[in-house]
Amino acid sequence: MSIKKKIILIFSASFAIVALFGTLAMFDFFEARRDFTFLELSDSIRTKTLQIRRHEKNFFLYGDFTEVEKINQYLAETKQLITTFKGLNPKDRNLIRLAGKIGEYEDRFSYITELARLTIGEIRQLKGYSDRYSYFVPVMESTFLEHPVQTITVLKKIFSLRGDGRLVTHLKEINDQVKKLRSSGEEIIDISREIDKAARYRVQYVIKASEIGILVVFPFAFLFGFIALFRVTQNIVKRLNELMVTIEKTGEGFYSPLPFPSGKDEVSTLIRTYNSMAEALRDREVQLIKKEEELIRHRKLAAIGTLASGVAHELNNPLNNIHISAQILAREVKGTSEGIIKETVEDILSQTLRVKKIVGDLLEFAREKKPEKMRVNLPELIRGVYEQIEKIYPETGVRFSIHAPEEVYISVDPGQMERVFVNLFSNAIDAMRGEGEITVRIHDEKDVVKVEVTDTGPGIPAEYIDKIFDPFFSTKDKGTGLGLSIVYNIIKNHFGRIEATSNERGTTFTIYLPRGI
Repeated sequence: MSIKKKIILIFSASFAIVALFGTLAMFDFFEARRDFTFLELSDSIRTKTLQIRRHEKNFFLYGDFTEVEKINQYLAETKQLITTFKGLNPKDRNLIRLAGKIGEYEDRFSYITELARLTIGEIRQLKGYSDRYSYFVPVMESTFLEHPVQTITVLKKIFSLRGDGRLVTHLKEINDQVKKLRSSGEEIIDISREIDKAARYRVQYVIKASEIGILVVFPFAFLFGFIALFRVTQNIVKRLNELMVTIEKTGEGFYSPLPFPSGKDEVSTLIRTYNSMAEALRDREVQLIKKEEELIRHRKLAAIGTLASGVAHELNNPLNNIHISAQILAREVKGTSEGIIKETVEDILSQTLRVKKIVGDLLEFAREKKPEKMRVNLPELIRGVYEQIEKIYPETGVRFSIHAPEEVYISVDPGQMERVFVNLFSNAIDAMRGEGEITVRIHDEKDVVKVEVTDTGPGIPAEYIDKIFDPFFSTKDKGTGLGLSIVYNIIKNHFGRIEATSNERGTTFTIYLPRGI
């Protein structure tokens, strides 16, 4: 992510936190308004229910039927408040309970009112029962609702009414219904108190949440933005300082890459670009060193080749004369001379041939003949070379195997390529002292053919592995040390390369040749 995007993201995140809080605050504001409405309604309901209980008490205490109208009025107003409240919060269980209790209270109060009216009429009929006790009638009219049991006692003792009489039955029913009504009234008061308490709690909760938001969210948003911006800035400055120090080292020739960054901002891109540049510079310096070493090698080879060519030409004619003279001498002394003379002449001939071979190798090394390429089946060429080697080394116990497709066609000089494998196979047989195994593997890749020649000899010491392609370098007691140099030059002239790896279990030469067709 770019630095610009990070900064925008930080400010956006801070703004989003503030905006979220603003949204929540707005939501809390509406919730607070709603909760204040609940509080007002709950307070009104509680007030109305208390008024109902107060007028209920007056009605029962004084028997004043004007209180009935007031109770009915407050009941109607309470029901209206409950309806309004339920419209705002239809799932409130306390409201549902309160509505049920109000309905129950209203029905029971209406029933008590009707019983009271009937009972008053029946009490008034007692005036004609006895003038002596008629003064009890007004007292009973005003107190029977509050004290129905005492009224029954008076009726039984003074007026000698039966316990199952109509008036007594009504008073008993009134006593029972008043108890239930007062119980319902207490429940209504308790429920209204719970509703009021819940509404007040919700208002307090909203106020507290708003306070927390103001005291926590705003400082948090500011602190978050400041810390995030500080971290981003610190990270950028730190990485830029590291890059500056590393670039200064690069100017001094130390190509040390920085840790690979995982981000995608401008500094990370700059570090990746620098790492790529440092790697390219390091690779180029390595290539320059290799090119310089190769140039020195070529100059040495050219000088050696020039010297070898001159020496070989100078030696060639005398050698031919010596060889011809030795042949003539061998024919002349054949069968007539003593053994020592014959052995000496034969030794001159063999050593002359050896020197001629050395001169031939020198001329071959110095000549660097340009390849005359043609289309060749490489596995077939290698098998043919080994058949020639078997004729040169007929009594060896070396096993030969080749792992390759039947046909791998490549554009090479067949004569020079035969010379390559003759040298490699001869060196392998000499290294294994005539016992072991030579394995050839050909890998037909897309644009390159890879050939691996592996023997099971004692291997080449690690300190010699980088020198084996140098001219006149040899680990054997015999030979000129030019074989692998000639191989190297042939492969190089075919625009390929050759590598050698070795351990105590053997040596592997790997040749890479461009397909060329």
